[in-house]
Amino acid sequence: MTAILRRANSGVSSGPPTAFRAPLFSDLVAGLEVDERHVVLDLGAASTEMLALLGRSRCRVEVADLAHFGGIDYLNTQEPGPDLVGAVDSWLPNGLSNEAIDLVFCWDLPNYLTLTALSALMAAIGQRALPGALAHAMIFYADRDMKAHPGRFVPTADGELIDLSGPGEAIAAPRYSPEDLGKNMGRFEIDRARLLGNGMQEFLFRLRA
Repeated sequence: MTAILRRANSGVSSGPPTAFRAPLFSDLVAGLEVDERHVVLDLGAASTEMLALLGRSRCRVEVADLAHFGGIDYLNTQEPGPDLVGAVDSWLPNGLSNEAIDLVFCWDLPNYLTLTALSALMAAIGQRALPGALAHAMIFYADRDMKAHPGRFVPTADGELIDLSGPGEAIAAPRYSPEDLGKNMGRFEIDRARLLGNGMQEFLFRLRA
């Protein structure tokens, strides 16, 4: 994880945010059955746009907002061990304890976690999820740098995503490979992947039984 903490030599562009197409995200949201209930865990921050989009279906949405409540720093500083998954579970919303998750939005948060922390987080989520549950994530792939803090991605009226987090200092991106992710997503396995126009790689993971 040393690379992710090393400051890059240049800052992230301060230009206006640009919307981009994320086909797996679009397909995932479009595929939500209107007459079926879904339990959604959003690891990012709440947004009116995202809640409105999910509100077209019967969704219960729980928001963890790990980036803004110290969750990332906590997860990255824990020692590996048998109690780690239980400790990570305490950072998930309590409301999920009595309903099984079937959809998780990770956004770009995996880029900011050590592989040990990512593995523990997804293992904790897997304990609360239904077999076949889906998790969506975006990994920095082409660019060597990323913002020092996770983005705040919201859907647009045109069906795209836009990062409204604003400009920030740059750090080196870990650029996790599919092999890294395959070994460190708990029981979530890669279902599909797409390279996006902004240089990120979009992943959809499915929880095996």
